Amino acid sequence: MNAIPQSAQPSKVITLGGGCFWCTEAVFVRVKGVLDVESGYCNGHTLKPTYADVCTGETGHNEVVRLVFDPRVISLRELLEIFFVIHDPTSLNRQGNDTGTQYRSGIYLSDEADREVAQQVLDQVNVALSGRVVTELRSLENYSPAEAYHQDYFENNPQQGYCAFVVAPKVQKFVHTFADKVRHD
Repeated sequence: MNAIPQSAQPSKVITLGGGCFWCTEAVFVRVKGVLDVESGYCNGHTLKPTYADVCTGETGHNEVVRLVFDPRVISLRELLEIFFVIHDPTSLNRQGNDTGTQYRSGIYLSDEADREVAQQVLDQVNVALSGRVVTELRSLENYSPAEAYHQDYFENNPQQGYCAFVVAPKVQKFVHTFADKVRHD
């Protein structure tokens, strides 16, 4: 699942940064109602950055997943609830051992009509976590898909060390916590 369909109806798009995009992609490809997931980079100042560029921390980009979803099957609120469970929204510019601004927590809107729901969920999580949430909520800017080898990374490399020890536990946490949201196709 790595090409954003042009004719998916009535789909919506949301872009999320929750650390390494391999982790967030591996979870969201398993969510009922998510039609497509693409790893990419956003909200930086360099046009069409490469992974090497983003890893320098100098482009301002965040590693993200761009989700196309069917709101008749899963709501934005439900997607954001999953998002806040599978990463630590209180860690500034880091998730686990991955550090740098490219691993920041962020919600990036393609549709300003989604801002109210996103803000409500963000506020609820912030209250629940005693005001420690550092997740940014911004309009999506300067999005570029990541290189082909990053797409479906966990599916293609489940035995790779990072996948086995970092990605797989996040996937299991999602499956355990949101059993009713797991797709079975």
